[in-house]
Amino acid sequence: MHVIIDLCVVPIGVGVSVSKYIAECQRIIERAQLKAQLHPYGTVIQGEWDDVMAIVKECHEKIHEMGAPRISTTIKVGTRTDREQRMQEKIDSVIEQLKSERPIAK
Repeated sequence: MHVIIDLCVVPIGVGVSVSKYIAECQRIIERAQLKAQLHPYGTVIQGEWDDVMAIVKECHEKIHEMGAPRISTTIKVGTRTDREQRMQEKIDSVIEQLKSERPIAK
């Protein structure tokens, strides 16, 4: 099953800066060669369910290995049964809606 997730991994008990932990997760995602887009509060990843969820597990394992005693993760998951939708399609759809709207009359 194809899935798009929005993944936010927050190491706890490691201080205020968590960028080195997030960078390790990004390396894991890049090695998996799945389509992904980093944003300020997480990463959107698309691919087959098992491949994507394996990345989540590997990120947790790596962050614990790096010394984080706890991790809080938020995952938003989207699937479709009618067709396979890509991240860019979702963005393009909204952009098209914005282009087609007429300015509000005063």
